[in-house]
Amino acid sequence: MSELAFKSATELAGMIQAKEISALELLEHYLERVERFNPDLNAVIVLDVERARARAKEADAALARGEVWGPLHGVPMTIKESYNIAGLPTTNGRPDMKDNIAEIDALAVTRLKEAGVVIFGKTNVPLNLADFQSYNEVYGTTNSPWDLKRGPGGSSGGSAAVLAAGLCGFESGSDIGGSIRNPSHFCGVFGHKPTWGLLPPRGHALPGLLVQPDLSVIGPLARSAADLEAGVMAMAGPDELDGIGLKLDLPRPRHKKLGDYKVALWMNDAIAPVSKEVQDRVVAVGKTITAAGGMVDYGARPDFDAAEAHGIFRTLLWSAMAARTPDADFEKLLEAAGELSPDDRSGGAQMLRMQTITYHDRYTAHNKRMHLRWAWDAFFHDYDALIAPIMATPAFEHDHSDMGKRKITIDGEERPYWEQLFWAGMAVCSYLPSTVIPTGPNDEGLPIGVQIIGRQYGDLETIGLAKLLEAEGYAFTPPPGYE
Repeated sequence: MSELAFKSATELAGMIQAKEISALELLEHYLERVERFNPDLNAVIVLDVERARARAKEADAALARGEVWGPLHGVPMTIKESYNIAGLPTTNGRPDMKDNIAEIDALAVTRLKEAGVVIFGKTNVPLNLADFQSYNEVYGTTNSPWDLKRGPGGSSGGSAAVLAAGLCGFESGSDIGGSIRNPSHFCGVFGHKPTWGLLPPRGHALPGLLVQPDLSVIGPLARSAADLEAGVMAMAGPDELDGIGLKLDLPRPRHKKLGDYKVALWMNDAIAPVSKEVQDRVVAVGKTITAAGGMVDYGARPDFDAAEAHGIFRTLLWSAMAARTPDADFEKLLEAAGELSPDDRSGGAQMLRMQTITYHDRYTAHNKRMHLRWAWDAFFHDYDALIAPIMATPAFEHDHSDMGKRKITIDGEERPYWEQLFWAGMAVCSYLPSTVIPTGPNDEGLPIGVQIIGRQYGDLETIGLAKLLEAEGYAFTPPPGYE
C-alpha cells in the first residue's frame, strides 16, 4: 500500500473515479500514515478529521450517483497553514494570532473544493512566512523526511514535507522569495510559482487584509507536473470583482516534444554562488534537452544588469514583507531607521531603509522593475525558457540562530544566508512563472531541484516543459523509510 501513498493526485483521482478505491478509504490511508510518520516530521500541525471523513463520504456518494465534482474528485490533501479554512486557526506562526479562527474559506480553498479535494489538515510554516526553514513558537519545528536533522525549506516547508513523505495527495503553498520552490527543491517534489495575480490570494491572509501583496503568490506543490497543471487550473482566474470583465485564457505549450525547445541555462552567478553539484544538475537538464534535439544556450541572459535587478527585487521584497509587520513592530522599525547614521552602509542598515522606504522610492523601484519585465519579454521572444538553480545547496541542517548572522556553506565556503534570494527573485520580481522539477538525490541522499522560468502567463508552458522532462526521468523519488 505504500506505493498508493506516493501516487500523483491525478492518478489517485483516476483510481477513485474508476472505483478502484473509495475517497474514504484513501483518506483513512493517509490519516494512518500521518499518525505513523508525522510525530517525527511535525509537518501536519492541524487536523480536521471528522469534516474530512464526512466530505469523503459525500464524494463517494456523489460518484455512486454518477457525479464527478472535478479533476481532483475525492483526493485527500493538506494545505499550508496560512490559507483560511472556516473553523480552523490561521496564525502564520505568530503566537499573538494563535487564537485566530477563520470564519470563511480562502477563495483558493473554495476553488480546490470545487475541483473535488478533501482537505483534512494544515501544514507548518515559519514565523510570518519569512524563512528558508519552517519553525515557530506556535507549532514547533518541521523536519525533512530525507534527514530529520535538516529542514524541509520554507515557508511552505510543511507542504513539501508531507508530499515527499506520502502523507497526502496534493498541497498548495505560497511564494514571495522562493517559498514554494525552495521546499520543493529541498524535499524532491514539484512546485509551481505562478505568474503574479493569476491565482487570486484572497483569504491567504490574516484578518482584515484584502489587498494582494506585491510579489507574493499562491500555488501548488505536488508529486507530478500534471498535478501542478490541475492545481493551477483549479485555483486560477479572476476573482468576483475582476471577473466581471476578465476571463482566464492561458496559452498552451508551444511545443509537444523536447527536441523543439530552445532554452537558456543560468548555472551560477557571483552574486549568489551555487555549489558544483547544483550547477551540474542544471547542466544535466540542458544535456537532456540537447540529446532530444533541442537547442541550449549556456550564455544567454535577459538584457539587464543582474546586480541592479537583484537590488530592485530586494527593495520591493523587504518593503512588501514589512507591510505584514504588526503596527507596533513597524513603529520600532521606523524609529530604528530614523536613528541610522547616513554613513551606515551595513547590511542591517540597508534592510531597515528598504523596510521603511517612502512611496516615492517604492514607486521608483517599481518603475525600474517595469524595465526588467520588458527585458524578460524580449528574451522570451528568442527562448522558450530559462533553467536555473533555485538554491545553492541541498537542504541544510536546522539553524535557529539570529537570521542576520546565519551562513550557508557552499563547497566549503561560508556565504550569507539571504544571498540565496537572488535565484528566487529572478522570477518573483518580474511576475514570471517558475516551475521546480526534481532531479533526484545526491550522493548524500538529499534531493536537488532546478527551476524553469518562463514568460508572463506562460504557466502552462513551464509546466508543459516540466512534464516532458518528467518523462525523461526528472521525476519524484520517495525518501527511504516511508514505505
